[in-house]
Amino acid sequence: MREQDGGGTPAPWHNVGAMEHDHHHHHGHSHGGGHSFDRAFAIGTALNLGFVVAEVGFGLAANSIALLADAAHNLGDVLGLLLGWGAAWLTRLPPTERRTYGWGRSSIFAVLVNAAILLVSVGAIGVEAIRRLVNPQPVVEMTVIWVAVAGILVNGATALMFMRGRGEDLNVRSQFVHMAGDAGVSLGVVVAGVLIQLTAWYWLDPVASLGIALVIVVTTWGLLRESVDLAMDAVPTGVAEGEVLDYLAAVPGVEEVHDLHIWGLSTTETALTAHLVCSDDSGDRRLHEVTAELRHRFGIGHATLQIETSGDAEMCRLRPRHVV
Repeated sequence: MREQDGGGTPAPWHNVGAMEHDHHHHHGHSHGGGHSFDRAFAIGTALNLGFVVAEVGFGLAANSIALLADAAHNLGDVLGLLLGWGAAWLTRLPPTERRTYGWGRSSIFAVLVNAAILLVSVGAIGVEAIRRLVNPQPVVEMTVIWVAVAGILVNGATALMFMRGRGEDLNVRSQFVHMAGDAGVSLGVVVAGVLIQLTAWYWLDPVASLGIALVIVVTTWGLLRESVDLAMDAVPTGVAEGEVLDYLAAVPGVEEVHDLHIWGLSTTETALTAHLVCSDDSGDRRLHEVTAELRHRFGIGHATLQIETSGDAEMCRLRPRHVV
């Protein structure tokens, strides 16, 4: 019987024989995935923090709940950037005897906390917007318009810095989605300011605030759901468990696959464990080939496979699919 892991260093595993390892990862699936975005996190945090301070000041001066609502949203994004930056740094720390997978899951929790903060801000924005909708108040339209234009530039520039990594890292994608969403929200505030200037319909300001709240919910809900799934060891988005099972079952010499588990080690790395019941010793010879294919085809960089004979499988207490 033999195991192979898609990453690590050679070590014995009880009495099943030596492990064979392959430490090459599928493009973005590596511990250092967030390193190239340190500069983006730093610049984005500085830009957005400065903009939040300015937006609060101008929002109070212009008596605009839309600007104050957007400032609250942007403050949540600043916190999100700091959380994401910290998580990107933690994921690069080496594993220890206590934390054998390192701090990869910090990136998952960063997205989870970021999404929760933004959804909580929706409640505060909604309450104040409804109060202003019942009792509309005048706003300084030109101040609202120009501050919102600045928001488009700041948020748009920050989103562009995270654009190239959004497809590989949920942590990076959460930053891109929020920044791009903020740019769109600011555009909505500009439109509302222009309409108020043309029509004197001051109720448009709180309506724009409710629109901001809706955008926050829509853009954040998917990230919240995906981060909760990863925290609960669900199969990561983009990996089809059925296709992985079909591939392993089709490997020559494999008669059965059981105890298959696929989960996210972080927002960039995926792990797999499985028992392969083989008719002969061909499974041992194909371990390197199989783990390499799992990495290249499915992006699974940490694959641990246990080879069993039919007799071993009969005694395996993890054979029934419902057993964990």
